[in-house]
Amino acid sequence: MKEIMIENRIARLTVLIDPDKKKAFEDLCTRLDTTPSQAIRQMIREFLAAHNVIWTKGDE
Repeated sequence: MKEIMIENRIARLTVLIDPDKKKAFEDLCTRLDTTPSQAIRQMIREFLAAHNVIWTKGDE
């Protein structure tokens, strides 16, 4: 069984994005029954893994 790490979700990341892309992203998230925050967190985890970055709770 794959272990799911509980993430500390108190940091905020501000991203500037084209309004049309934001709307398309939000619409896609709705169709996939996920939230934009969940999708972004997953993309970050995948990006870190693709670059062999190991992170643990408390890493800065």
